[in-house]
Amino acid sequence: MALSQPATFNEEWSDERVFAYLTQLPPAGSNADFHVLYHAFKHMRPNDYARLLTQFVADGRNINATNHEGQRIHDVIAEFPRQRDGFLEVLAKFS
Repeated sequence: MALSQPATFNEEWSDERVFAYLTQLPPAGSNADFHVLYHAFKHMRPNDYARLLTQFVADGRNINATNHEGQRIHDVIAEFPRQRDGFLEVLAKFS
């Protein structure tokens, strides 16, 4: 039987870990800025997302980037009822 990594909750994310999401490359034909915003949303807590967005905006990246369906990250997050409130509040500070 393979060993698995024990679950950890509420661990503090380092700047290196948070900002590593800024360098993620999108699949071919996808918007790089939307890809970063979406991928970070799926893996981060709202406070870490806010840290990422601070650097994202400072780098001049597009917080209103869209996916193939023309949705902004705001629209996609709104589809996730359990997570949307915290993340949409964070996004509102940067929009």
